[in-house]
Amino acid sequence: MAQVIDTGRTEAEKGIIVTNHSLSVTFNGSFDHMNIDATSVQNLEIIDPLHTELWGSSNKKRSLFRMLKTTKTIGGARLLRANLLQPLKDMETINARLDCLDELMSNEELFFGLTQGLRKFPKETDKVLCHFCFKPRKVTEEVLKSVNGRKSQMLISDIIVLKTALDAIPFLSKVLKDAKCSLLCNIYRTVCENQKYSNMRNRIRDVIDEDVIHARAPFVACTQQCFAIKAGIDGLLDVARRSFCDTSEAIHNLANKYREEFNLPNLKIPYNNRQGFYFSIPQKDTSGKLPNTFIQVMKHGKNIHCSSFELASLNVRNKSASAECFLRTEHCLEGCNDFVKIRLIDAIRQDISILTLLAEVLCLLDMIVNSFAHSISTKPVDRYTRPEFTDNGPMAIDAGRHPILESLHTDFVPNNLFLSEASNMVIVMGPNMSGKSTYLQQICLIVILAQIGCYVPARFASLRVVDRIFTRIGTGDNVEYNSSTFMTEMKETAFLMQNVSPKSLVVMDELGRATSSSDGFAIAWSCCEHLLTLKAYTIFATHMEGLSELATIYPNVKILHFEVDLRNNRLDFKFRLKDGPRRVPHYGLLLAGVAGLPSSVVETARNITSRITEEEMRRMNINFEQYHSIQMAYRVAQRLICLKYSNQGEDYIRQALQNLKESYNEGRFTC
Repeated sequence: MAQVIDTGRTEAEKGIIVTNHSLSVTFNGSFDHMNIDATSVQNLEIIDPLHTELWGSSNKKRSLFRMLKTTKTIGGARLLRANLLQPLKDMETINARLDCLDELMSNEELFFGLTQGLRKFPKETDKVLCHFCFKPRKVTEEVLKSVNGRKSQMLISDIIVLKTALDAIPFLSKVLKDAKCSLLCNIYRTVCENQKYSNMRNRIRDVIDEDVIHARAPFVACTQQCFAIKAGIDGLLDVARRSFCDTSEAIHNLANKYREEFNLPNLKIPYNNRQGFYFSIPQKDTSGKLPNTFIQVMKHGKNIHCSSFELASLNVRNKSASAECFLRTEHCLEGCNDFVKIRLIDAIRQDISILTLLAEVLCLLDMIVNSFAHSISTKPVDRYTRPEFTDNGPMAIDAGRHPILESLHTDFVPNNLFLSEASNMVIVMGPNMSGKSTYLQQICLIVILAQIGCYVPARFASLRVVDRIFTRIGTGDNVEYNSSTFMTEMKETAFLMQNVSPKSLVVMDELGRATSSSDGFAIAWSCCEHLLTLKAYTIFATHMEGLSELATIYPNVKILHFEVDLRNNRLDFKFRLKDGPRRVPHYGLLLAGVAGLPSSVVETARNITSRITEEEMRRMNINFEQYHSIQMAYRVAQRLICLKYSNQGEDYIRQALQNLKESYNEGRFTC
């Protein structure tokens, strides 16, 4: 008996090896995509926002997905969501998308042409095209009548959508003919120049009426479906159509009769798929009571919806006629008619591969044109820039902004970031509400945007491809799993430590604050030391000023702080990131005094804090003197690595090396 070893992954992620004695299931990861765990997806607000409303504002906060979701098709939105959850790692694919965006942003005619061309494709195109991949059991009259023609109606609707999509390809071909980027050229070559699409379009035109188009209005769609097949192909179908037209005309004549008989000039006759035709009468025309002729009366806003026995009878006959039309039409399309052997569906299924290709192409174009390019075009000029990628180079972001919050705040303050193999950890310090958590989230979202092939909100961005993003942000217990705030924090940190790789991006916010100060400080310090041994890029935000001592021991640690001014015992937040540590004198004690703690308690706390601070400063000075020479050598190595990846000319690099040598010899080298 075969033994199955289940790794707990989805079927798409499993590799199955069959031998004579066992069935071994092994994990086969998604090596071409970045991995973002579920906790990070929630913390970074990639799909859903943590809070929908901003305090003191009528603006609605959106997630990254909702901000970019300007796609026109269901498949485009699905592809966008999948890309945000699993961004790309392949630089060739990323740069191909970025090249496409470059051309769209520089060629308005191409951009607006593609926008107009994609509108010609029905929004359900990708879903409908995939329906033809499945072949149902043999169609019989008994099976079709049992579902009242609903299945037949869906098939006819799919054929009409396919016809509409194929008819839109020539316009798309005209738009893409002069495209220059490799992505659009590949689409033009594989889709627009593919003769199989023309052959399929001609085959459909031989059977489907030329004037039939995809419609969304229920009765118009029903009529189009009834008259999809050309007249004269099936005599019984033509009879059913005549009956459908007669009953539809009788229903409208009945409406005219009621308008005159009951003095209801504004009576309308809407239609929906569930109940067919019904009457809609404004309440102001009824004088409080309707004639007894009307039944099933119900109020709907400012109108009254109702029916009558005559209308109900005509509705039954109309639905029966339309169901017979659907039945006869599917018989013709499937080739089940003894007299008509069209077999159009079989002909379509023979070339199903080109339909799946068309579905994928439409989803990709929808995402790039209607989401990426549209979002960038609505921003002021030069607000978004194309990111650059290197294999092992630094992560450098100049004037980066939060992609979600900048749309809500016109005065959003941009900030920079620089990480490299020689300086792979940044510790960000600052008081509450100074902008630390926003900065951490901002960096991660910029990386995700870059690796899905989109421009980023920054003046300049050079990135190393990230294989995983780990976040430890926020506080809160987990009652369902009987997990306290600290236990939840430790579980997330343990997952991070066990799975981090040299090309990961680690973002940690306030690690260790959910337990005692000594234990929390010790855990934060030891985690930092462990991450320093790796090549992963780490951004660590903390209130613990003692962690700034790491920079005096380890040369690959950089300390940053958010600028805050103290005025009249109040904090003035600037939201600007500055180099080095900066202690805001006892900002916690200031807040405690504002909150109403007794002055004697605050003063005692101030004295205790002063003694602790003096001891920390003494220890930091000792460390600085002990490790100064090592840090000098390390910073020289860091500069050399940066020059290695520089795009400057030989003269510039030669002069930079000479300056570096002089600065080191004179002992005035700074980071």
